[in-house]
Amino acid sequence: METRKVWLVTGASKGLGHTLVKKLLQNNYAVVATSRRVASLIEEIGDTSEIFLPIEVNVTDDHDVKKAIEKGVAHFGKIDVVVNNAGYGQIGTLEELSDDEARENFDVNVFGSLNVIRNVMPYLRQQKSGAIFNISSVGGLFGGFAGWGIYCATKFAVAGFTEALAEEVKAFGVSATVVYPGYFRTDFLSNGSVKTPVSPIQEYEAARQSEKTHLNSISGNQPNDPEKAADVLIAISKEATPPVHLLLGTDAYDMAKNKANLLNKDIEQWKSYTLSTAF
Repeated sequence: METRKVWLVTGASKGLGHTLVKKLLQNNYAVVATSRRVASLIEEIGDTSEIFLPIEVNVTDDHDVKKAIEKGVAHFGKIDVVVNNAGYGQIGTLEELSDDEARENFDVNVFGSLNVIRNVMPYLRQQKSGAIFNISSVGGLFGGFAGWGIYCATKFAVAGFTEALAEEVKAFGVSATVVYPGYFRTDFLSNGSVKTPVSPIQEYEAARQSEKTHLNSISGNQPNDPEKAADVLIAISKEATPPVHLLLGTDAYDMAKNKANLLNKDIEQWKSYTLSTAF
């Protein structure tokens, strides 16, 4: 009989993480779930049990993350699948966002995931198995959105270090997958999950319009179902060789194809300059 797999999901109190945790518990998986406020996890999902361990964690604090993973392993004996989902959206042009605003977004979206990876890998290496899903965004594949440059940069970083991680850990029987979700009907565009610039510059009309559209029109009308995204992640975790890149959503698929076409166009159009640098 197959041993029950143990999942670690960060940012589990809302959005895709929340949906995934509920789906995992319904399917009899064991789950270590983290959030900035453990009370929200207990209220939304339930208290500690033989299959569920809610933990309050600040993912930007390496020591805090280390303690949480130790608690998870002590409670369940192991961790099999890691989902780095904690993060938030930061709206704002590169000029108007302060150094603090930009760094905070990187601290959570990038360094938070690195803290988890750094502290969970010793266990995965020792057991010679495991799967890591790093949740990026379609904005980590295509960055041409006015007012989303810093957020996209954090998600491009997630994609970049996941590609390297996949090469680093495959010798230990561990897989790493960067997940690019499109727009899913969660509370991602609500207060607490997305921040607007402290000092907006009104001259950036395209950015202001994008901000307004995302907060007022797209929110609640996203085309993709988070329940189905959770099903896909569970299915991929069972694959013998999970992909390094996983797109989620029809919009993500279309944007990826568009990015590939744009990149190929620039490669070929400026080929003579590219090749002219050789000795």
